[in-house]
Amino acid sequence: MSTEVIANDSALPVSGLKLGATASGLRYKNRDDLCLIAIPEGASAHGVYTTNRFCAAPVIVARRHEANARPRFLVINAGNANAGTGDAGIAAALEVCRAVAGAGECSVEQVLPYSTGVIGQQLDSDRLAACVPALFADLAEDGWQRAAAAILTTDTRPKLRSATVVCGAHRFTVTGMTKGSGMIKPNMATMLAYVATDATIAQPVLAELTARAVARSFNRITVDGDTSTNDALVTIATGAAGNVSPASADDELGQALLGGFEQVCGELARDIVRDGEGATKFVALRVRGGYSEEDCARVAYAVAESPLVKTALFASDANWGRILAAVGRAGATRLDIEDVAIAIGPCPIVRAGQPVTDYDEAAVTAVIKQPTVDIDIAIGRGEHETTVWTCDLSFDYVKINAEYRS
Repeated sequence: MSTEVIANDSALPVSGLKLGATASGLRYKNRDDLCLIAIPEGASAHGVYTTNRFCAAPVIVARRHEANARPRFLVINAGNANAGTGDAGIAAALEVCRAVAGAGECSVEQVLPYSTGVIGQQLDSDRLAACVPALFADLAEDGWQRAAAAILTTDTRPKLRSATVVCGAHRFTVTGMTKGSGMIKPNMATMLAYVATDATIAQPVLAELTARAVARSFNRITVDGDTSTNDALVTIATGAAGNVSPASADDELGQALLGGFEQVCGELARDIVRDGEGATKFVALRVRGGYSEEDCARVAYAVAESPLVKTALFASDANWGRILAAVGRAGATRLDIEDVAIAIGPCPIVRAGQPVTDYDEAAVTAVIKQPTVDIDIAIGRGEHETTVWTCDLSFDYVKINAEYRS
């Protein structure tokens, strides 16, 4: 069968899935800050969550519920992370789940809660529970735009992507939304992301497709090196497009759907970096020649998270020595300086561990002044490569985070 993945910047509805949003006034005034996603019966869902040991109360509850029941509803609030809140935070998350379960006529375990916002403040579950009727009244298949806006915190814009997957005579939709701007170094997903398809996918296959898509999208971005307490990604397969389904992630249909997930997750992940708090530059760091992909990732993250590299990028300062220093401390397997080569855009900087003889700083500065910067690093130890996406570190990043609670 011929296969094709067609990208779409707008949010295509996913048959069977409905979304609603409303304003609770929990933290933000005059804007939606509460979202509900209704999943049809029989659909598959798979969640992956933060690796932060101090995970938020909703993450704890969502994991427990997903392990015991097939999800029917996801409820998401912005403005309060319900993290660092102890037993009271668990009770509050459960109270919101109970309100949704009552209105949705399902078990409490079929409701998964998610929160984002300020850490360490108790969640006003009564306020959120009172909004549940309004959420149900707003549910619609074309509710992606309002839902994506409702889950934002310091983001400057909603993040929505879609793709159409064509495999032979079959067509499927993959649509996703995410929020995230700061506290971004996901070790599994991003702060919050929800990706759905109308394909029929058994839960074990969906889990494998999710893991593969995340590995090269959300797990390859960093804004500031901070992993949130609330990170969560949920993938959903409604099955509304028909009975054909992949037998595994590796058969032709599975690979086609993986292409759709990778397209949507990749674009959403890069949208987060572009919207990094105070970011003025989008930076793609390609590292090649490692003993493994993870070896390459260690080098890429060392450079991407270096405050000195990030501030030099903000200043459009061609201070490439900061990049070389970060490569050297990254911990790559048996790294030899004589094997290292670095280029910024089309401009070679370092070759065989030494500055190139025809180095032109003016040309490099002109590249770094652009809103998108490509950095290529070769470490000469193997055949593997990976790309990490990041941004610069600006005055506004400090201002936004210094004034976050004021």
